[in-house]
Amino acid sequence: MKPVYAHVDRAACIACGLCQMLAPKLFDYDSEGIASYHPDGNTGTKPVDPADLIDLKIAFRRCPTGAIQHSEQPFNDQQK
Repeated sequence: MKPVYAHVDRAACIACGLCQMLAPKLFDYDSEGIASYHPDGNTGTKPVDPADLIDLKIAFRRCPTGAIQHSEQPFNDQQK
């Protein structure tokens, strides 16, 4: 199985709280309520623990703005 990396596009986040409710181990918020991917400080450089993939996919699918992103490559290796 290929590794999966994740991060939150904080500009797209509307602070709805759904990702943290669905996957509290994976998502955290700043003082303004904007989400970030907690395990790697929202850098998208640490593979998601395979045990957390189901929770990540649920949060990804339910995010109303598509702010949660995932990839098979670290996000620092991608052109943005």
